[in-house]
Amino acid sequence: MLALLAKEGVLHKGDEEILEADIQPASIDLHLGDVAYSLRSGFLPSRVSVAEKLARFQIDRIDLGGEGAILERYRPYLIPLLEYVDLPPHLRGKANPKSSTGRLDILTRVITDRSFMYDEVPPGYHGRLYLELVSSTFPIQVKKGLALNQLRISAGRPQLNDENIQEILKDTPLLFENGHPSNRTQVANGLFLSLDLGRRGGDRVGFRAKDDSPPIDLSKFEHYKPITHWETVSSERGGILVLHPGKFYLLLSKESVRIPPEYAAEMTAYDPTSGELRTHYAGFFDPGFGFGPSGQSQGSKAALEVRAHDVPFAVEHGQNICRLTFEHMLEPPKKLYSTVIGSHYQKQESALSKHFIRQRPVDSVDDEPPKPETLF
Repeated sequence: MLALLAKEGVLHKGDEEILEADIQPASIDLHLGDVAYSLRSGFLPSRVSVAEKLARFQIDRIDLGGEGAILERYRPYLIPLLEYVDLPPHLRGKANPKSSTGRLDILTRVITDRSFMYDEVPPGYHGRLYLELVSSTFPIQVKKGLALNQLRISAGRPQLNDENIQEILKDTPLLFENGHPSNRTQVANGLFLSLDLGRRGGDRVGFRAKDDSPPIDLSKFEHYKPITHWETVSSERGGILVLHPGKFYLLLSKESVRIPPEYAAEMTAYDPTSGELRTHYAGFFDPGFGFGPSGQSQGSKAALEVRAHDVPFAVEHGQNICRLTFEHMLEPPKKLYSTVIGSHYQKQESALSKHFIRQRPVDSVDDEPPKPETLF
């Protein structure tokens, strides 16, 4: 259906062709254009076009052609995307960062002309899409054509309520623990996911971004040693982890997630009443995530991007951290989320993005696992 929308011009890239590789099981990739504008502040266009508002807040114009350019930390940028949409009145769009974008602490939000909201493309919108980008932890190198965001198109009311989710769970497990369907599934405005911090203490449970790390070229995959940008974090006795204010953490969910082909999901933040925790940037889960080619897989863990706000904040093993909300697909996609379409995070056991070297799995008794010091 997305391919048909592209063929009919509802989604297009100007003079460039939308490729088959751009179309994911439940979304279409959005690509950076050839220029970035540094801003004195982010903005929403409200009642005017993005171009009109940009003229007020622009500081500099940066060429993203060729090898691209390095974008500074904490500086907002506006990048016109290659994609345009020509939506009919019955279709609307929603954007979200791709998984690798969130895992690098890059906040990206799509905006449209005369919009009061981020990441929402209203029914009947005609025009270009723009990306507001802020990298809070690492300087990053970007260039024209990189895909940092994705767009879903929906019609009607595809959202599932809690009763719908409970009905699915009667016959189809969505969460697994230790290879078995979870018997502690909590449903409340979606399906809860919790933190995996171990119980014994001393377990390596995730990563914390280092200060003043070198730039990351977002076009290079499995290129960087984690030690250059990350330090490992371990839990205390009882599965406690104290988050330091302003630090960025990558953790994993306690549960493994499996999304059947008939559904798509989105991770939404669960905010504790203290308000001292901010979770996740990337949110889309495609049909087939953690599912396997024949549905036999017991799920994949979800990567959790976590940041404490102004004070140290303790989290513990099994603590609810976010929710999964679900939507009906109009029909199952022809290709599911898997290594067949180049998915990097199927069966993941590490929360690091695809830009970092990963330990090679041991496939036979003759294989020797890499020594930890080669990566850390």
